[in-house]
Amino acid sequence: MQRQQLHASGPVFSRIISGAWRWNLPDTAVNTLIETSLDCGITTFDHADIYGDHSNEAIFGNVLRKNPSLRQKMEIVTKCGIKFPSAHRPASWVKHYDTSKEHIQWSAENSLKTLATDRIDLLLIHRPDPLLNPEEVAEAFTVLKQQGKVLHFGVSNFTSTQFEMLQSYLSFPLVTNQIEISLSHHTSMFDGSLDTLMKHRVAPMAWSPLGGGKLMSDNTAMFSKAVKYTATETQLALAWLLKHPSRIFPVIGTTRPERVKESADATNINLDLQDWFEMLKIVQGKEMP
Repeated sequence: MQRQQLHASGPVFSRIISGAWRWNLPDTAVNTLIETSLDCGITTFDHADIYGDHSNEAIFGNVLRKNPSLRQKMEIVTKCGIKFPSAHRPASWVKHYDTSKEHIQWSAENSLKTLATDRIDLLLIHRPDPLLNPEEVAEAFTVLKQQGKVLHFGVSNFTSTQFEMLQSYLSFPLVTNQIEISLSHHTSMFDGSLDTLMKHRVAPMAWSPLGGGKLMSDNTAMFSKAVKYTATETQLALAWLLKHPSRIFPVIGTTRPERVKESADATNINLDLQDWFEMLKIVQGKEMP
C-alpha cells in the first residue's frame, strides 16, 4: 500500500483510507475490520463525532482499549461541528453547526476519550458553517496543537474560497479538504476545487469514492475494461481517482473485510490515459469538448 503526505507539513497516510461511517457494529466486527485494514496496508481510519448517532468512535475506542498496541500502527482522523437532535445530545432540538472555539475544543477532548487515544492525527471541520468565526477556529486549533492533542487540521466539504479564507487566519497549513469525489461526481475536477488544493500543495480526501454504489448499478458499460486490468469494478473506480494529479485519498465505507482487501489492491492499477478519459466519457455521456 502506498503511503503519502497530505501536505509537506502534514501527516503521512495510507493512500486508501478506511471510513468508519457505517461501523456501528459489535466490537468483534470492528476489530476484524481494523485488523484486515492494517493487514492490507490501510493504516488510516476516518471518523466523525456524529457517526453512528455519536456511537462509532466509542466502539472503535473499545477495540483499542482491549488491544492498545493497535494505536501505534494507525492514524486517526475525526471531524466535528455538526449537531442534531439525539438522545445522546439532548440540548440540540434542530440540526445546526457549531464551530465555536469552545465546541471545537470540547469535541476534540471528547473524541480523545471515546477513541481511547492521547492524540488525534487529523481533525476536520465537518461542514462549512455560515456563522464560522475564523478567529475562533484558529484559536481552538492553535490551543489543541500546542497541547499536542491534535497534530494536524483540515476541513471537509468547504468551497475553495472557504478553504482559503480559513487558511488565511492560520499560522500552519490546513492539510486537506475532504470532499465528495467519484467517477459519477467529478465536478471538483472542473470547478476549481481541486485546483485550489493543488495550488496549496494539499491533497484531498474523497468521501463516497464509489458514488454510493451507483457506479456498480448504473454504468456497467464503464467497466468493460475490467478484463484488461484484471480488476473489479470497485478497483477500477478507485484507480480512476488515484490517477488524478491532486493525489486523491479515497475514503472507503465498507463493512465487509473482503471489500477492504479488494479496495486496497486498487493502488496497484495504473490506468492508461485514454482509458481514464473513456471512463469519463461513458459517465458523462459525451466526449471532452
